[in-house]
Amino acid sequence: MYHCPMYSQELLKGTLQTIVLSLLAENERMYGYEITQHVKDKTAGEIQLTEGALYPTLHKLEADGFLTTEKVSIGKRVRKYYSLTENGNKQANDKVNEFRRFSETMNELLNSFNPNPELQWQS
Repeated sequence: MYHCPMYSQELLKGTLQTIVLSLLAENERMYGYEITQHVKDKTAGEIQLTEGALYPTLHKLEADGFLTTEKVSIGKRVRKYYSLTENGNKQANDKVNEFRRFSETMNELLNSFNPNPELQWQS
């Protein structure tokens, strides 16, 4: 699903749609492998998406009306590009804002917790 040396699967579960929608909002249209590489590059390799995680998410977003696809022939290969619909742009904004609020709430909740008194929290 994800290969993520720094974060647990549990922590990342549920973020894939937000990741995909935000990348497509930034880049207008992308194909699957391009999405995996952008995630890997933007996170310095901390999050690496597998095809087994990405493509079912892309298909669900398309079925839900948030994505459109375009097939483009490149030599002997056909590349499938994904882009956001109008509803997809709204969903991207909603998901990113929801995640930011959640992150802020978690920071507030955990801000005073320090499991090891010798360690200082890094903000």
